[in-house]
Amino acid sequence: MGRTLVAGFGNELRGDDGVGIAVIHRLESAGFASAEVSLMEVGTGGLRLAQELLAGYDRLVVVDAMARGGSVGTVYLLEVEVVEPVAEVDLHLAVPSRALSVAQALGALPREVYLAGCEPGEVDELTTELTPLVRDAVDRLVERIGELLRHPTLAAGVVDAGTTGG
Repeated sequence: MGRTLVAGFGNELRGDDGVGIAVIHRLESAGFASAEVSLMEVGTGGLRLAQELLAGYDRLVVVDAMARGGSVGTVYLLEVEVVEPVAEVDLHLAVPSRALSVAQALGALPREVYLAGCEPGEVDELTTELTPLVRDAVDRLVERIGELLRHPTLAAGVVDAGTTGG
């Protein structure tokens, strides 16, 4: 298949906003990094992602909190079909779509791009803890990203609605 970069966005100090970083840590501890798979903590500095993509990747999986209107903890895996052109470059690039736009402008956007994430609960409080439903979603995200890495033709979409605990 070629080289894949899995990049975790988010701010670990804003609760569930740190889910992308939590997934990268879990993928690292599960041994997913290899010659074909690179794992990267982007945090809130998306320009780093655009720079890393200049190294040449065939596939990118961006992991982040994704507020799409589902229940807290709902896991999503979506294939990116269109990246809007960038109008201006901001060195912060905390939003994945802007980082993807810069990568596209640089000619470094891989041919396959996926967004993986979950519906956040709490992102406005200063805390390093994920809420319980989002913490549970990390395992499901790791499973789905692992499946995507093993089976590149995996269908994207809503992965599951999570559990509400009773």
